[in-house]
Amino acid sequence: MKIYDFDAMFDEKLSDYISKNSGKYKESEWEDMIPKLYKKFGDTPIKSIGKSPKQFYAEMSGDDLVRCLKTHISRNISVPEFLCDEIEKRDVYEFLAPLLDGSEGERDYAVNLIGADRRAAKKYLEMLLASDDADFKNKLSDNLKELADEVATEALQAYKEGKDSEYMLEILSRTTARDDKIFEVLLNEFRSDDENIPMHASYLAAYGDERALPYLLERIDGEGITYIEYQELKFAIEALGGEYEKERDFSNDEYYKMIKESSASAADIFSLFSDKN
Repeated sequence: MKIYDFDAMFDEKLSDYISKNSGKYKESEWEDMIPKLYKKFGDTPIKSIGKSPKQFYAEMSGDDLVRCLKTHISRNISVPEFLCDEIEKRDVYEFLAPLLDGSEGERDYAVNLIGADRRAAKKYLEMLLASDDADFKNKLSDNLKELADEVATEALQAYKEGKDSEYMLEILSRTTARDDKIFEVLLNEFRSDDENIPMHASYLAAYGDERALPYLLERIDGEGITYIEYQELKFAIEALGGEYEKERDFSNDEYYKMIKESSASAADIFSLFSDKN
């Protein structure tokens, strides 16, 4: 398959353009211009090819687009945005899905391009549970949170087996179908884990079951909570339709003092620009 390193072509043209316009623009202006120049490059016919980069990919079949992507990755040639954009316009899941079992590069591109497609939900969960790469697990988790209903049963079972429990809790908290088993898991984690109150309060807020309100109100009213915990608990309470108006004193809380000092510093800076005349 014939492929072109369009990014290298663009870099060459950009380097020449910058050289000819040296000193004409500020660094910040160049940062704004480069994406626009890249977009223009994508629409500009290249004499040696007879087509613009966008046209080159637009004329490919879905199968050829994905084979082109694989070739770029295997040859370590930069993957142009124009190729990814064209793939995202098509429903080429059947061609992208095999890449989920491919090389690391193929796998990463496949997840990015497939996104939160329900057809990939169970495969994503399987991959998350098998991976040791935190960044990749987070990327999978972001998609799975949008697909939570598709994998609720499997995620609940994985949680019970102690597999990636926090990821499973986060996914379960995004399910929309009400399930007492899921609610009990989220609530029990909130009530039993004093080290991660903000995180587990956020799961209850995301799940949206008002039955959690009494437990959140009991916890926020307790002595010894930190300012960070207070803020997340208050948010969760309000997200579930409740309210908490009791005044609390956090003047000795280190994080609270840091925020206040930061706010005061910002106020001092802004005051320098205020009109005092």
